[in-house]
Amino acid sequence: MKSFSQLKKNLKNDFAALPKVKLAVLGDTATQLLTQAIRGWGYDQGLDIEIWEADFDQIALQINDSQSELYAFQPEFVVLFQSSHKLLSRYNKLRPEAQSSLASNELSSIESMTATLSEQLHCKIIYYNYTEIDDAVFGNYALQVASSFLFQLRKLNFELMHFATQQSNFYLCDLSTLQNQLGKTNFFPSSIYVNTEMVLSLEALPFVALRTVSIVESLLGKFKKCVILDLDNTTWGGIIGDDGIENIQIGSLGIGKAFTEFQYWIKKLKNRGIIVCVCSKNNESTAKEPFEKHPDMVLRLEDISVFVANWENKADNIRHIQSILNIGFDSMVFLDDNPFERNIVRENLPEVTVPELPEDPADYLEYLYTLNLFETVSHSGEDAERTKMYQVEAQRVQTQQKFTNEDDFLASLSMVSLVEPFTPFNTPRVAQLSQRSNQFNLRTVRYTEDDIKKMASSENHVTFTFTLEDKFGDNGLIGVVILQQEDNQTAFIDTWLMSCRVLKRTMENFVLNTVVAFCLERGLSVLKGEYLPTSKNEMVAHHYPNLGFTQDGEKWSLNTAEYTPRKTFITKK
Repeated sequence: MKSFSQLKKNLKNDFAALPKVKLAVLGDTATQLLTQAIRGWGYDQGLDIEIWEADFDQIALQINDSQSELYAFQPEFVVLFQSSHKLLSRYNKLRPEAQSSLASNELSSIESMTATLSEQLHCKIIYYNYTEIDDAVFGNYALQVASSFLFQLRKLNFELMHFATQQSNFYLCDLSTLQNQLGKTNFFPSSIYVNTEMVLSLEALPFVALRTVSIVESLLGKFKKCVILDLDNTTWGGIIGDDGIENIQIGSLGIGKAFTEFQYWIKKLKNRGIIVCVCSKNNESTAKEPFEKHPDMVLRLEDISVFVANWENKADNIRHIQSILNIGFDSMVFLDDNPFERNIVRENLPEVTVPELPEDPADYLEYLYTLNLFETVSHSGEDAERTKMYQVEAQRVQTQQKFTNEDDFLASLSMVSLVEPFTPFNTPRVAQLSQRSNQFNLRTVRYTEDDIKKMASSENHVTFTFTLEDKFGDNGLIGVVILQQEDNQTAFIDTWLMSCRVLKRTMENFVLNTVVAFCLERGLSVLKGEYLPTSKNEMVAHHYPNLGFTQDGEKWSLNTAEYTPRKTFITKK
């Protein structure tokens, strides 16, 4: 973890080449150093986070005044930081009979601010939850006294979690857990607070700032999708090739417990939708033996999307894994106990995140918890199926190698696609693709579930979703197109995005054939598209000209009446 002074040095660097993000910070406590830490982390993560900071304790004034500097700034993200210490101050001023209503009243205020911000700004709200303060008035009995401050604070944090599940633009940043991890004495500088109103120590600032930036990154589609595991002394204790399956350390006794709990954590990540891969220097049959035969193994081969075990360079093996998964190196995390192997990967693949695991395996998890590597802002049923999808993709890659002719291979897949508009059932997945798709995304406009619901019922928009299934399995919903009708003759492609899992299977031809056929049915003679370049979507820079569109100012245009359907090996389901 970088120190605050290191993050502050980043502010002297040139941000000009980085994509700009506008973020507002409003707090009832001093936030000047926090904004510096957020901007510093932004630079490290490849973002120019332009920050507007409200004056001290001006949250309500800025939000309730439509002419305020907040609304003039027009931020994409708004951070609201209402501290536990100011909450305690308000509680202390209440009459005893009113103290049991603190949480309800505070939540009503937060709901009101959220509604106002949502109405005035098309922004995402990041709200810091409340770190715990036990004023020790009731001792342990505070947990049973509804009017105690600790009871009300915990109730408020719980109600905030429930509120966040109901709001598509409201995201919690968990300061309470951070304080638990770092320890209150390391998190809260009591002597400094008395004189400066700062409730975050210099040691805590980088952690809070990184959590904040991680949420921003996830909302911009930047997050970790894959964890790659070394095996010996990382996934289990000992060396399988030397010690044998009977002697590796795993299970419920001694240091084996640390590896078992580590595996449970990886299993939960897999169930959440994180891709789990293996990259080990071992003979493949030897490396797979514990997954197949050891009774105490939590992870099994069916949990692993790509299994690579050989004696080649690990950086090259990770490149091979990336070629199968077709995801960015910056969405990968590599876990290895060996400092030499970690440095090899860092030097050759600098975009891959390589945590510096502690020497003692007992410390692995607590260390990894503090890094919060796998931030997310959404979750759908398809996430749990992701491992199977990538295992199937590995099968496709192996099968493709048996064909000398690409068309023969594609024809052999027997691919079918279900084409549907946006529905209540597919809306969560559409929103997830909108938030996560970076490479095959022509305009990279992010939409929330509320946005998608509005477009589904809009008379000016036509929506398409595409699935893809073949003889190996079902890829699920992998493509989205949103058309906006500009006039009686013209439709504009507001959004065209696809999962990179289905590249090079003629899916883009199938999508265009489907969209043009719809335009012809509606009497729309012109189909327009636009490419907005980002640091991630260069692969589709020539998408429209490759599909026969011609330059039309800053956009691309296609005459639907003159269109000849393009070759595809996909049929409608």
